[in-house]
Amino acid sequence: MIGRTRSIALAGLAGHVIDVEAHMAASLPAFSVVGLPDASLSESRDRVRAAVTSSGLAWPTRRITVNLSPASLPKSGSLTDLAIAVSVMAAAGMVDASVAARAVHLGELGLDGRVRPVRGVLPAVVAAVEAGHPRVVVPAGNAREAQLVPGAEVHAVASLAQLAHDYGNEDAEVSSLDAVSAPVVGSHTPRELDLAEVRGQQEARWALEVAAAGGHHLLMLGPPGAGKTMLASRLPTILPDLSATDAVAATAVHSLAGTFDPERGLLSRPPFEAPHHSASAASIVGGGSLMARPGAISRAHGGVLFLDEAPEFPSRVLQTLRQPLEAGEVVLHRAQGAARYPARFQLVLAANPCPCGRFYGTGVDCSCTAITRRRYMGRLSGPLLDRIDLHVDVRPVRRDAEDDAESSAVVAARVRQARDAMRDRLGAHGWAVNSQATGAWLRANTPRDVMKPVYGAMDRGALTARGVDRALRVAWTLADLAGAVTPNADHVNQAMTLRTRELSS
Repeated sequence: MIGRTRSIALAGLAGHVIDVEAHMAASLPAFSVVGLPDASLSESRDRVRAAVTSSGLAWPTRRITVNLSPASLPKSGSLTDLAIAVSVMAAAGMVDASVAARAVHLGELGLDGRVRPVRGVLPAVVAAVEAGHPRVVVPAGNAREAQLVPGAEVHAVASLAQLAHDYGNEDAEVSSLDAVSAPVVGSHTPRELDLAEVRGQQEARWALEVAAAGGHHLLMLGPPGAGKTMLASRLPTILPDLSATDAVAATAVHSLAGTFDPERGLLSRPPFEAPHHSASAASIVGGGSLMARPGAISRAHGGVLFLDEAPEFPSRVLQTLRQPLEAGEVVLHRAQGAARYPARFQLVLAANPCPCGRFYGTGVDCSCTAITRRRYMGRLSGPLLDRIDLHVDVRPVRRDAEDDAESSAVVAARVRQARDAMRDRLGAHGWAVNSQATGAWLRANTPRDVMKPVYGAMDRGALTARGVDRALRVAWTLADLAGAVTPNADHVNQAMTLRTRELSS
């Protein structure tokens, strides 16, 4: 008397197909779940028992043991509730065991038998299809999300009784819950931002275009009200659409984080994340006491992470960004295992020149002492700033600043043209933008006569070895925007100016 079906265990974005086996023995009634379940999964025993009886079915008076195999793999969450219930019903002969064994079941059960939506359905369905199990049963509330996966045969159910009826049980009380439908998802579309709304700031707009073209990180330094936040929030409007791979990865992260709107389909536009400076390291990088959840840097995968008032962020938070900036992913280790999340984003930092924000120009209105200003900017450590390709001053807007600035569409066209040139040159190496090129490739392909200023700055201590590579990457981006085949001396000098500019006016 064994019933079998399948479900998915998620470890980060990686999904593992697990066999759910229910065994019934003629002994005192009991119900246990084994196979390294966490607390929320162990509590599924009570949810499953209540859901089965609420569906009009008799709970077996046997000793029931449910095994989640492989037993060495930790399982967490309520994603397997539905699979446990189906395996028990299959073992008790309530449903057709052969039909139940052919599908992967995902969903949380309510005490009244409802099948509730869960997080992470998209990566779970992707894992099922890749493992050769295309037939997937999901909650009605996750149907649209599951249908985004190519090759998936999605069967959506609103209640356990409905599924039991579909599996051949005529006694299931479908009428009590068959009217339950998926929750209505709002279709509100936020107002589209445009770069033309930014007055003046030609130098900052140019730096934003360079950052978008080459995938470079950006630091903007200027007084309050100069337009730093406006510029940063409009960076995604000039970035190209996400690639197919990045779209699936970004959507899977947002599905797991519970921020995905299935009504809009896969995320095709670069996301924008702007956490408050009071955010903890776990909320930025990801974390959790059991299996770590994705943080802001993973939700920004393929897009922009904007840290406004960057010196106000705790030093521990800023330092945790260093490894993901280099690796393009983050690995979070916990007692139950490691979770790996993508984190290839563009970092944009905005900062005032001092705590009062008035130390610009002559600085006569600034009330901060020199040591106060030094300590304030010292919160942005050297190793972090060394990973920022572009440093730009954003000065106060003058009253006569121009209003007829270029729109996002015009700038985005130049960015796409530059990225096409990068893709043709770097695609054979698996790189899409200049910021991904290695130092060895840059030094081998940049004309040696134009590299003398860079090496001279390195000898003077103005540039580190990492800084040399990043300056060369910016030089190649400037060349691509200008339509040049390779960087010239002007491009290298401009890149060094953007790289080595003093961080105070």
